[in-house]
Amino acid sequence: MDFLERVVGERRADMAGRTAAAVQARPPGRFRDALLASRARGRLAVIAEVKRVSPALGALDTAVDPVAQARAYAAAGASAISVLTEPRHWGGRTEDVVAIRAALPDVPILWKDVVISEAQVADAAGAGADAVLLIAEALDDVELRALMDAARRLGLEPFVEAHEPDAFARAIASGALVVGANARDLRVPAEIDRSRAATLAPLVSAGQLFVAESGIESADDARRLPARADAILVGTALMRAADPGPLLRELSSIKRGVEVA
Repeated sequence: MDFLERVVGERRADMAGRTAAAVQARPPGRFRDALLASRARGRLAVIAEVKRVSPALGALDTAVDPVAQARAYAAAGASAISVLTEPRHWGGRTEDVVAIRAALPDVPILWKDVVISEAQVADAAGAGADAVLLIAEALDDVELRALMDAARRLGLEPFVEAHEPDAFARAIASGALVVGANARDLRVPAEIDRSRAATLAPLVSAGQLFVAESGIESADDARRLPARADAILVGTALMRAADPGPLLRELSSIKRGVEVA
């Protein structure tokens, strides 16, 4: 069993018997609009991530104050904030999303977990997230479509990512407006292919925002990404920095082309 299969199994067991809570829908479009706004200004959008643990590297900052970290990200120009909520392997907590939302009501938040259930989508909306990550390798097409529909009903942006080319093609075909190429192979988390974004970029459709994820440790790494990359998701490098501000400001100043239609 690979790592992703293991986590999917754990999350299915966690969600067994749970039904989606009745929650109020979020205002739609905030996450995608924030990424588009950066691109319209001719800048690379940065989704800055709050996480305590990396499955590949171990503890990053288990004592982090998630609100202070998120405030630092917002002050340095992050377009959105990704918050890990998976507890076993990333040290995530739903409470982090709730606290960050209360502290930063105007900054879009991505709920990042191995999502396999509509109950998790409802949890994301209830906690105040604006988008929810869906991993194509973890879901078949029926599950992916159902979770995308559930997210949109609650005003959440479904952000569909993949590492494998076949799964990325499914992500593109799903109709998601925000898609990601993860350089990290979640089946074997220690393995990173920094050429993955360039390999998968030609598959992205017009009108889809393309996010490059993982393996970005410096501004030079970001500059080497294909021009089609509208945004980047950066976690480990920012969590390891004594002060994430300088790197984040440098990343968010990288020039890009015009807004995607």
